[in-house]
Amino acid sequence: MDNRIWKRFEKLSKIDSISFKEREFCDALKIELEDLGISTFEDDAGEKIQGNSGNLFGFVAGALDKPPLLLSAHMDTVEPGNGIEAVIDEEGIITSVGDTILGADDLSGIVIILEAIQRLKEQNIPHRPLELLFTVSEERSCLGSANADYSKLKAKEAYTFDLGGPTGSASNAAPTIMSFEITVNGKAAHAGVSPELGIHAIKTAASAVARLPLGKPEAGISLNVGKISGGGATNVVPDKCVVVGEIRGDAHEAALGYWDIVQGIFEEETKKVGATFDAKSNVGVKAYNTPFDSPVIKRFERACSKVGATPNIVATLGGSDQNNYALHGIEGIVVAGSMYDVHGINEYAKLDELEKAVELLTVIILDD
Repeated sequence: MDNRIWKRFEKLSKIDSISFKEREFCDALKIELEDLGISTFEDDAGEKIQGNSGNLFGFVAGALDKPPLLLSAHMDTVEPGNGIEAVIDEEGIITSVGDTILGADDLSGIVIILEAIQRLKEQNIPHRPLELLFTVSEERSCLGSANADYSKLKAKEAYTFDLGGPTGSASNAAPTIMSFEITVNGKAAHAGVSPELGIHAIKTAASAVARLPLGKPEAGISLNVGKISGGGATNVVPDKCVVVGEIRGDAHEAALGYWDIVQGIFEEETKKVGATFDAKSNVGVKAYNTPFDSPVIKRFERACSKVGATPNIVATLGGSDQNNYALHGIEGIVVAGSMYDVHGINEYAKLDELEKAVELLTVIILDD
């Protein structure tokens, strides 16, 4: 198929780009940008997160004296993402061959941004300055954007192409995502001879987990325990049990409040039997909410109207680089870029939606 969007997608999809191993892809993308006359800069995020590539910035000069917009997508993919071979059928559905993901998350976003800029340049259409940020390790709690060199950016509005769904879909809010690990410390004893001398760490942990308000205890909150491990020999009362889980909250303080609840329950259950516990947590991303009267949303809605797309702006339960951009004073939304069934071998994209998204982004860039 002689279609530039597809040909670029196919070419870039062949370059392995698993999180922390984006080096080859970053180098190829740098060439793509420089071929378009776009100056680039790579920061030191890779060194900070022990990856082999930093975030890649691009700076597109503008003929119009207007504030710049930030356009963003991430370079990394999840596994199985090595050896991807993308194919397209007669209806324009793009899939992978074999047992790998397609990598439309987030290659779709990258090709949309590149194609929109190339069309503006080819048609010599005056536009505002643009700042591009292609991040590493987004799939690993957005580590790349968490360690980006924000001194390089002037933009205060961002459009991050990293959402599933048809053109017109976007997310204006995402939760705090906190992971936690709690270790219950009991006391070992011979299970057959003197079990009464032990303190059963697994039983104690299970009693605590049974009391946790798992699921969605209230609107805007989710709490989950995803892994429990402990014990050793069958004839020993286990003295250790580790509980791993996560909390998501559309308000940061609400997530912190449920972390207090979790620790309180474990404290009560361990005290009952003379056990102790150690708790640690990590906030992967912090909640943000871009208001509907924000200029970035108003511009998106106007662009949707001009290209015949129905705007559908909702909150999402997943984090993205926009969580970190918001922490640095950059309002933004996460925009759909034709990716479906992501993170699995049935992932696919649609060429007509990629075309529509390019049209939408072009109008966004040119909007007053």
